[in-house]
Amino acid sequence: MARLLGFLGLAGMAAAVGVAAPGMAAAQSTAADGKAVFDAHCKQCHEPAVGRAPARADLAVRPAADIVTALTSGVMKPMAEGLSPAEIQAVAGYLTSSQSGGESSGDATGVERRVIGPPVGPVGTDPMCKVNTPFKPGPSDWPSAGVDDASTRFQRHPQLTAADLPKLKLKWAFSMSGGGQPSVIGDWLFTTNRSGAFYALDARTGCVHWVVHGVVSRTTPMVVRSPVSPSGWITYIGEASKTVHAFDAATGQELWVSDVLEKHPSSVMTGSPIVSGDKVFVPISSIEEASSMSKDYACCTFRGSLVALEAKTGRTLWQTFVIPEPAHPYDRKNAAGKALMGPAGAAIWSAPTVDRKRGLVYVVTGDSYTDVETDGDDSVFAIEMATGRIRWHQQVTKADNFVMGCGPKAATGNCPSPMGPDYDFGASPILMKLPSGGDVLVAGQKSGVAYGFDAGSGKLLWKTQVGNGSALGGIEWGMGADDKRLYVPVADLGLLFHFAGGSGLPPKAGLYGLNPATGKILWATPSPEAPCHYARDKTKPSTCVRAQSAAPAVMPGVVFSGTLDGWFRAYDSKTGKILWAYSTTAQTYDTVNGIKGQPGGGIDGMGPAIAGGMIFTMSGFNGASQIGSNGVNVLLAFGKD
Repeated sequence: MARLLGFLGLAGMAAAVGVAAPGMAAAQSTAADGKAVFDAHCKQCHEPAVGRAPARADLAVRPAADIVTALTSGVMKPMAEGLSPAEIQAVAGYLTSSQSGGESSGDATGVERRVIGPPVGPVGTDPMCKVNTPFKPGPSDWPSAGVDDASTRFQRHPQLTAADLPKLKLKWAFSMSGGGQPSVIGDWLFTTNRSGAFYALDARTGCVHWVVHGVVSRTTPMVVRSPVSPSGWITYIGEASKTVHAFDAATGQELWVSDVLEKHPSSVMTGSPIVSGDKVFVPISSIEEASSMSKDYACCTFRGSLVALEAKTGRTLWQTFVIPEPAHPYDRKNAAGKALMGPAGAAIWSAPTVDRKRGLVYVVTGDSYTDVETDGDDSVFAIEMATGRIRWHQQVTKADNFVMGCGPKAATGNCPSPMGPDYDFGASPILMKLPSGGDVLVAGQKSGVAYGFDAGSGKLLWKTQVGNGSALGGIEWGMGADDKRLYVPVADLGLLFHFAGGSGLPPKAGLYGLNPATGKILWATPSPEAPCHYARDKTKPSTCVRAQSAAPAVMPGVVFSGTLDGWFRAYDSKTGKILWAYSTTAQTYDTVNGIKGQPGGGIDGMGPAIAGGMIFTMSGFNGASQIGSNGVNVLLAFGKD
């Protein structure tokens, strides 16, 4: 897709999904065709919903753009193999017709075009900055997903104190589809999103310095100094196309794009690339768990890996697979008679952590997809930065073999037997200095267990059951730390539903403070039951979920953490007491890019960023839980009044 670089006077992109090319109108599929496609290819998993697949009623309130994206480049792409663009458009139109319907229009040539559903992202105008202020980097920057090499998410120089919390006010809001966590250098804020617009915004006002279109990403940009870039500053992002892209941070000028780093059809990038020295480290993940919901798919062949690129050119230096043995057929066939494959899995969902002293980069992995034994899943790896050689690794859960759609009615034949609990690692590991002088590498799992490993040898030092765990956390997307404590959000999302229904272990959703030397829980603050309303539920009561799955952000004395019911809170880091709270669903927002009445939603996935006396968080993220999302997110910027 061509990339359109926007500067002064460039209007926001309002391209509609499903616009047929000239000459296709006569062949455009009807709603009846969409129903036929849904019944043949989708109904078995979505009506009624199987596993984590959303129900048809949930799909109906999504923007058609989200459905088309999922089928063409997202989680459902493998299930859409063999479908024509017209059939994909038709099923999106069928699912969303009760919400948005279709609209016919003509272009300058007189050819009728059918627009299915709403356009990609909000229909607004990018407010271009009148002056592009120079880069003024400082100690209060947040330049990467985890803010530092150790992935602590600890802002040491926030230009805020706990005493300033009562003065926090919303300064501006910016609407976008599928937005991720921003990074900040001086007064410049960088953010990607899944609608394909990569923005450099003014952190104080939300005006646009530049925008590059056609860059679909959910990763946090990393911004560093570089002689390769004309301005002296470069930013790197991972794209849905499984490439890494480098841009001049001051102008948006493209510097290079890597080769496709993983050609497996179900591979994706969720973890942010991390730069250290002359290398960019890129984690490779997968949606093959979802691909296996189709009986026509022979499970499974993906293997998680870490790729090292040359920072100057994007050239691949090495790729290390965390399952060393390629998949091979074994003695099972699925419902379509296709031979099953393995070993497979061990996706790397999160950003790597760098240990410059030891020359190591640490990653954590997800579950296995097959019955074939492997020790690469549910593991912590230490990989040599120079060579890609694995220095050590520790597996914490064996035989965690899992794919989606494997309930009592599953008929694909792809399900492992027995099924594992789906206890991936989704949070970046954190490297912490202990009072003894040693270093502990801390990892948090969806099982609800936090682990402490000796950073040099990989020896397990401690393990603590913090949450009770579930397939959607437990510890889901991230933890934080300062020099004294580890801060662990717990989602326990599945348990919140099961316990409310009278079964299962009690959920322990909340925020916890731990001693990093021993793993001892120092304090625990349950997620409060608080009012919220998801906009997509309109006049219906919302089933608000207080799961605490998003990564936190830490500053001296304070931890910021959000919940799936849309609440954003500040906690006392010593005691866990809630010091400040803001409901992102209690009002709508008139955004700086011209959207009136933009709703907020659940807070999930990547966490907030603290920089230059301000806090930035994304509300409405469409995360793994499929709860509290509006399809369109809003980036909220808080500062002192």
